[in-house]
Amino acid sequence: MTIVPVILSGGTGTRLWPVSTSEAPKQFQPLIGDGDMFRQTLARVVDRTRFAPPLVVCGPAHVVHVEADLAASGVADAAIIVEPAARNTAPAIALAALARDPAALILVMPADHLMTDVAAFLRAVDTARAPVEAGALATFGIAPAHPETGYGYIAAGEAVATGVHRVRRFVEKPARDKAEAMLAEGGHYWNAGIFLMRADRFLDELERQQPAIARACAAAMAASRSDGHLIHPDPQAFLASPSQSIDYAVMEGAEQLVVVPVDPGWSDVGGWAALYDLADKDEDGNVRMGHVVALDAHGNYLRADGGKRLAVVGVSDLIVVTLGDDVLIIPKDRAQEVKAIVEYLAANPPPTA
Repeated sequence: MTIVPVILSGGTGTRLWPVSTSEAPKQFQPLIGDGDMFRQTLARVVDRTRFAPPLVVCGPAHVVHVEADLAASGVADAAIIVEPAARNTAPAIALAALARDPAALILVMPADHLMTDVAAFLRAVDTARAPVEAGALATFGIAPAHPETGYGYIAAGEAVATGVHRVRRFVEKPARDKAEAMLAEGGHYWNAGIFLMRADRFLDELERQQPAIARACAAAMAASRSDGHLIHPDPQAFLASPSQSIDYAVMEGAEQLVVVPVDPGWSDVGGWAALYDLADKDEDGNVRMGHVVALDAHGNYLRADGGKRLAVVGVSDLIVVTLGDDVLIIPKDRAQEVKAIVEYLAANPPPTA
């Protein structure tokens, strides 16, 4: 049985403003690597001897971007589930699970992650397959490179097969000292939100733990309509679903939950500081994108989009990004606060002429 890739493309990437916006979020932007991250995600699952045609879940505003990337990638057999509204990952995955054979294996992947060692990831998927076919739900734990406080963690328990462990517990985003202690202890992995499971096992767990979500999604898909490769769940039924992440809704209380540790060179590219860490740098530690002049400048991320010239002198450890009429300047160690700018701009729109 081939595996059905389920690509979740509902994120908005607010911490990468002004390049990432709600209309054209980070997964559709050329930020790092070959093409945008949605296309990179597609490239991981193009082998039709291993993977069935993908199912993409996205909102109405992003269908045009998804279709363009599918065409550019030569993927003509994908289907797109168009969510009537954002309801987080548990309902989105439920729609996909209901759209295919109940016994199908579904590989759930966010569309906006980077992997530099795809072969390692595919080996981990192969490792997870046997326990999943036997009824387990599998998550993939990323080998932690440093004591990151912005990610959740998975604590691995006893081994149930080679490379497969029971999940002992989930740990919410920890304080620095707790993250350091977990790395020192070992057996703790970053939670990347990537899962392999049988569709029926996921739906059974959802019904057991979150019956309101299960009912709403089942009703939405039962009354769905198709328009070529587009699947439109019934809006009224879907809007009755609570909004919950798969971690809270299912995984934290799931039976037969396992983790497969893997080191695929993963990043969720969660902000400009993460992009700085990932990108190539000049002899002064600057990342330069576009037409950039940097004199006596060190350790900066400098990006000029849209043909404009960006010049800096005598500055260090800054993020400077220009796009159209927008200019972002922020210290690198405060890069996560870009989200506050997006929230401010949404609450304080410019006056109309």
